[in-house]
Amino acid sequence: MEPILLRADRDGERADQFIARLVPELTRSAAQRLLEEGAVTLAGRPVKKNYKTAPGDVLAVALPEPEPVDAVPQDIPLDVVYEDGDVIVVNKPVGMVVHPAAGHPDGTLVNALLYHCGESLSGINGALRPGIVHRIDRDTSGLLIAAKNDFAHQALAEQLQDHSLYREYEAVCVGTLREDAGTVDAPIGRHPVERKKMAVDRKNGRPAVTHWQVLERYPGYTHIRCRLETGRTHQIRVHMASIGHPLLGDTVYGAKKPVPGLAGQCLHARRLSFIHPRTGERVTVECPLPDYFTQVLARLGRLT
Repeated sequence: MEPILLRADRDGERADQFIARLVPELTRSAAQRLLEEGAVTLAGRPVKKNYKTAPGDVLAVALPEPEPVDAVPQDIPLDVVYEDGDVIVVNKPVGMVVHPAAGHPDGTLVNALLYHCGESLSGINGALRPGIVHRIDRDTSGLLIAAKNDFAHQALAEQLQDHSLYREYEAVCVGTLREDAGTVDAPIGRHPVERKKMAVDRKNGRPAVTHWQVLERYPGYTHIRCRLETGRTHQIRVHMASIGHPLLGDTVYGAKKPVPGLAGQCLHARRLSFIHPRTGERVTVECPLPDYFTQVLARLGRLT
């Protein structure tokens, strides 16, 4: 694997902090190990562990080859909202990762689906993501559809592309939205400096459209419904933050201080509608707001 080149943009930043900030898959401790192993160089020379960057430094980081992770079936309870021979729709709880990755080798939705569905999951996305057509964040709750065979997977993937797979979310954002409804049409790409984040990027980003509608206003907060035309990473979170209304509890794009009672952002995938791959009929499923969300609304209601 070719080393990746990282250009320093801050003066006096510890090398391990700098590397972990720009490389999403590396923790700070992993960056420290690479420095200790001599896998980080500056002008061809190994960088010491205590080195502090200067603007313009270009560090070459030789990442280790990824270790294979086997997705194994695990008996994890699933809230199945819809299921037939081709597709399964589940209501994912907050805190569950969708598929195995570095730092999350098991306990994921994929592990649960493998146990529930057996061999009956599509293989288009490979052994670590069987059946997975789209994703939602670990700290976002709600509906996610998976395919049980490649025929269904291909059809659903096409619906994602032509926007006939309809996804509707509910969220609580910070601040009071003046209008009753609106649209954020702003391309999204990887943040230019903080590589673990996404950002509105009008030059290099991919098209992203979010339609929002106010459901209820509270002092300092707004309960909204969002409909996605596209499915970019962190789309609703980035778009709402870009118009000055980050989601409540979103410590990445909003206030850094966690909200008591919230594991992450107050965001729930409530409604999903798709054209069934085999019958051609439209299927629409919904799931109620989870307890954490209704408790937030109850607390906000007491502010009025």
